[in-house]
Amino acid sequence: MTTPDLSALPAIPRDDEGPVFRAPWEAQAFALAVMLHERGHFSWKEWAARLADEIAAARERGESDDGRRYYHHWLAALEKLVAEKRIVLADELRTRRDAWDQAARATPHGQPIVLPGRG
Repeated sequence: MTTPDLSALPAIPRDDEGPVFRAPWEAQAFALAVMLHERGHFSWKEWAARLADEIAAARERGESDDGRRYYHHWLAALEKLVAEKRIVLADELRTRRDAWDQAARATPHGQPIVLPGRG
């Protein structure tokens, strides 16, 4: 198993200690990509290229590149890659995303989000 080369990732928010995250979901998305790589679902080079493509597509759409949406691009790239590799089927991914969105909207600010059936 190879350790992910963070320097290969385009514009990853980091400090001297490593990646930095503004919200827990960013760290979770980061960890999920690392875990899937470590389990052999994709190479780190493949992941870096997919993330770079997602960032380039956002630039082409005219989105600002101030770093605040970095992990949104990370998550979009991850969703596409896991669907393409059939790690999670696209319909199942959409269902999970919709359930998360509904649970987040129904949860009072500052409270943990709990998905139905996951109490």
